[in-house]
Amino acid sequence: MENISPALLDWFYKNHRILPFRTDPSPYHVWLSEIMLQQTRVSAALPYYERFLAALPDIPALAACEEEKLHKLWEGLGYYSRVRNLQKAARIVCEQYGGQLPADYDALRALPGIGDYTAGAVASISFGISVPAVDGNVLRVFSRLYNDPAAVTEPAVKKAFTARVMEHQPPDAPGDYNQALMELGALVCVPNGAPLCEKCPLAHLCAARAAGTALELPRKAAPKPRRLQPVTLALLESPAGFLLQQRPQKGLLAGLWQPVLWEGETLAAGEVLARLQAMGLDTGTAAPEALPAAKHIFSHIEWHMNGILLHVPAQDAPAGCVWASREALQAEYTLPGAFKAYRKLIV
Repeated sequence: MENISPALLDWFYKNHRILPFRTDPSPYHVWLSEIMLQQTRVSAALPYYERFLAALPDIPALAACEEEKLHKLWEGLGYYSRVRNLQKAARIVCEQYGGQLPADYDALRALPGIGDYTAGAVASISFGISVPAVDGNVLRVFSRLYNDPAAVTEPAVKKAFTARVMEHQPPDAPGDYNQALMELGALVCVPNGAPLCEKCPLAHLCAARAAGTALELPRKAAPKPRRLQPVTLALLESPAGFLLQQRPQKGLLAGLWQPVLWEGETLAAGEVLARLQAMGLDTGTAAPEALPAAKHIFSHIEWHMNGILLHVPAQDAPAGCVWASREALQAEYTLPGAFKAYRKLIV
């Protein structure tokens, strides 16, 4: 196959989206944008990106940020391990590299939360290093370009595709080439629905288009089924606000705040009241109200939630819990998206 980079780059320079992290592709900006864009659409991530940079304009500011403020800046993006790793990496960068990301692929790859793709994106876009940056968009483009039915989720297949990507990468423009492939996959060789082949600069080279198989590609290995888990919540409101409980510092939603809940159990209202009383809480005399059933999907677990809303007398919070007013919930405490169905009752 002839080299795709001339046609691809010509298309990219004429058609790419104007995005703030392209206008100013400094290492911190590219790094932050790539972490945010994992699991999040560009349009959804942009307001968070701009707000985050306004609050934390450089790596030392990120490293020094208080945890609650950091979580609040990330609130709504989900997958909070991303921002925790972002701060861990920022602290290492301050300790070992003077607050500036290293211009070295292997050093970037060694930082928490930075995998092959993110290291490749920062190294190529910000530092001009000839390395690949292969994400789902790029795998889709090359799967169709070569009409390759191999499952792109398999490590050996991804490695083979990465080698193909590098065969076409121009040494004088690795960052633009990597971005052009991502942009082509996002705007033209799209993941949902028919690809826009009439707009593709590589249509004349595309083996899947010639064979009529573009809609069948890329192929992926069957995903592992998610584990279904019942969860019972207790939304407790006192004159001081709602009772929040902090999750453990490791594991799912680590360190974030939540209503009092019990994972892996479906409890009747009477059982919930007994559990609350065992925590030392005065459950008062008001009748509990049933919460509507709700569902939240994590990558590997699916929560099926129900529970009660209960108004209780003024009292101290149990250990590991706080009473948070609606104003404090808006300004200080981060409530994970898992509880979106109940947010209107709380905030």
